[in-house]
Amino acid sequence: MALRIVRLGSPRAKNEGLRLGTVRRPPRGVPKAEFAQRDFYDTWLPTLAPSAPLMAQGQAAADDKAWAAFQRKFRAEMKSPEASHLLDLLAALSHQTSFSLGCYCEHESHCHRGVLRELLAARGAAIEA
Repeated sequence: MALRIVRLGSPRAKNEGLRLGTVRRPPRGVPKAEFAQRDFYDTWLPTLAPSAPLMAQGQAAADDKAWAAFQRKFRAEMKSPEASHLLDLLAALSHQTSFSLGCYCEHESHCHRGVLRELLAARGAAIEA
């Protein structure tokens, strides 16, 4: 049992469990009834997505300094009580069941899901590589 960090829309791994979408918006052009079928997500958790203005800043980050500023601001957003409690819950659940969370971005190294991985690891989550 563990938590996986995934790219939404990628094929599901064996025994991956429930897939949680930590994105600001649902996938474009995909009927809601097909989100899970097309390997996007089973449940949507926009609480763990960057705010719309911050998401735009992250997508525009062209260098390490700009990316570091995005990460710092996203970590601050994740300190809100709602996001913090949800991260605590997911960290605890990772020891009881298998599930995954993700985003659409191609590379985790330039995506908020990399920051989520670090925040969950700091909370003691069981994270599968």
